Amino acid sequence: MSLQLSVARLSLGETTLVQDLHLDVPPGAVHTVMGDSGSGKSSLLAAVCGTLAPVFRFEGKVTLHGRRIDTLPTEARRVGILFQDDLLFAHMTVRENLLFAVPPGPRGEREAAVAQALADLELPGFAHADPATLSGGQRARVSLMRALLAQPQALLLDEPFSRLDAALRQRMRDFVFATVRARGIPVLLVTHDEADVADPARLTRLTRL
Repeated sequence: MSLQLSVARLSLGETTLVQDLHLDVPPGAVHTVMGDSGSGKSSLLAAVCGTLAPVFRFEGKVTLHGRRIDTLPTEARRVGILFQDDLLFAHMTVRENLLFAVPPGPRGEREAAVAQALADLELPGFAHADPATLSGGQRARVSLMRALLAQPQALLLDEPFSRLDAALRQRMRDFVFATVRARGIPVLLVTHDEADVADPARLTRLTRL
């Protein structure tokens, strides 16, 4: 379930953001992308998941599981993404937010998956809580787990730990990295924090061209 990204050119108008970039992320690996603001990090993730705005131009190819996906609509790519903002559904409880991501199946199994997720997140008593009542760190954890519960074949992370305090950041980082390794999910991680680098051998630094 490797994720392969080949970028001949990613541009905004006449401005080239990324060019001649080739990444091969094997199952369970985390490839980190770092760089200055404006170097194209988040745009690169958008090109992979299919949310790149029309003002951008992507020349290249993205394959997942050996299947080309950059020509597919976003919902058909099976790529999960977590942004800096948690984007939880305000009209749903924490449980409902998580349940929304669980694939169709027997109700008992889906509820059990949510219960386990809440335990893993250290939020077992928050099933019926309003997301608005959660702290920033709690919201970030719920959003992260919602992305994982959707069982993506690849996962894109854009500064996912930045809202958490230092101790929780390390625990969540360890949890995410262990989970994607166990599930064989290739991950592209955008961050400014050197501590987020899972494998120094899988690190790309972008510079403004």
